Amino acid sequence: MSIFFQWLFWQFFEMPQNILSAWRNFLLFNLNYFSIPLLIRTLFSHWRRYKWSYGKGFSFSKYIEVFFSNLISRLIGAILRTFLIIIGLIIEIFIIFIGAFIFLGWLILPILLFFGIYYGCKIFF
Repeated sequence: MSIFFQWLFWQFFEMPQNILSAWRNFLLFNLNYFSIPLLIRTLFSHWRRYKWSYGKGFSFSKYIEVFFSNLISRLIGAILRTFLIIIGLIIEIFIIFIGAFIFLGWLILPILLFFGIYYGCKIFF
């Protein structure tokens, strides 16, 4: 195989596969870094496992206090987890756009090279 065909194979087959693989790794890393699947599964769990026990016996005021304390702990957990999920998804979308830009840019580079040579020669001569 001539060097030109080796370059074509590398430019349009080998490197795009590597770029797509790296892009996929960045997307998976971001999901893992922000723990988005775990945060979705535990959305309404207690914040930092802060929960109060109802204790033995029955006292209506104690029951209401513990109920609302646990409810507030779950609400704080849901709010903070939602905030982290949104930040993780925004960064995920950013990675998608940057990856698409890099991938398409890589495929367009040879065209830009040939147009650059053509217009450079046109200006020079």
